[in-house]
Amino acid sequence: MELADFWFILIAVLFVGYFVLEGFDFGVGMLLPIVGRTDRERRVVINTIGPVWDGNEVWLITAGGAMFAAYPEWYATLFSGFYLPLLLILVALIVRATGFDYRGKRDDARWKRNWDAAIIFGSYTPALLWGVAFANIVRGVPLDANHDYTGGLVNLLNPYALLGGVTMVALCLTHGAVFLALKTEGEIRDRANRIAGRAGLGAAVLAVAFLGWTLTAHGGNAAAVVTATVAALALAGALLANRAGREGWAFVGTAITIGLAVITLFTVLFPNVMPSTTDPAFGLTVDNASSTPYTLKIMTWVAVLVTPIVLLYQGWTYWVFRKRIGVHHIPEHPTASAVGGA
Repeated sequence: MELADFWFILIAVLFVGYFVLEGFDFGVGMLLPIVGRTDRERRVVINTIGPVWDGNEVWLITAGGAMFAAYPEWYATLFSGFYLPLLLILVALIVRATGFDYRGKRDDARWKRNWDAAIIFGSYTPALLWGVAFANIVRGVPLDANHDYTGGLVNLLNPYALLGGVTMVALCLTHGAVFLALKTEGEIRDRANRIAGRAGLGAAVLAVAFLGWTLTAHGGNAAAVVTATVAALALAGALLANRAGREGWAFVGTAITIGLAVITLFTVLFPNVMPSTTDPAFGLTVDNASSTPYTLKIMTWVAVLVTPIVLLYQGWTYWVFRKRIGVHHIPEHPTASAVGGA
């Protein structure tokens, strides 16, 4: 295997990790006002992801850094052509992080409602725009002979991309509801379980439509058909497990669904990294967009040495904070220093 191909696979793995882990973060934020009926219940909801949400974002930072170093042409074209949606994603992530940090700084109902709205906005917006962005990457965008993006924002808001965005929102919503059912007790768990069942049905319809469109219109191969089929089966299994009250297996199912959906997109995309709708010859591939072999070699050694340490540390974090929480774990009045109202 060429190192350029290896780094395409590694970047795909990093985005899989990001969407699987950050996906339930987004879903929890979306469900904050629905699952949490009172302030203490909302603090329970936030505290389910309190110890891990910022660590989950490291996957995105690493994926972006790997893309910059391994495929500078891809990085430059993507971040210049998709500047506005990527900027909105960044703003939304900052707003969400600020909401987590500042919500519990004042014991005032209006203050908390405003920061709750910030968390909700910062959860829906990135999920929607990431779906739109990746759908456009697979579909292709107008590029000239210099690999510069020549379209506008309207080009990115095509039906296929919008379906990708809505599908990502639905999958994250379902994933987050299953995570809440897994991590909470009492009424919050019951509400999350019911929402997961309902949202999962909608997500299944959207995912089948989006992946089916991807396979038929954008060059699906045998491997992509397999991953898309297994993703659909995993989501069906997750819904059955959720209905039986087996939230652990349901969470595994939704994680596999999101992971394989992302893998399907990368499988359809390869060996391209940014197809051109203007002229296929203007598109970027793993060969013409990659760094020099020496750069890729150095990066590979760093990745081999550092990646296991990062995985062990993050796995340890999840193990330490694996217990369920409920309203009785949350003090009635938060302290001023509490993060997210804990």
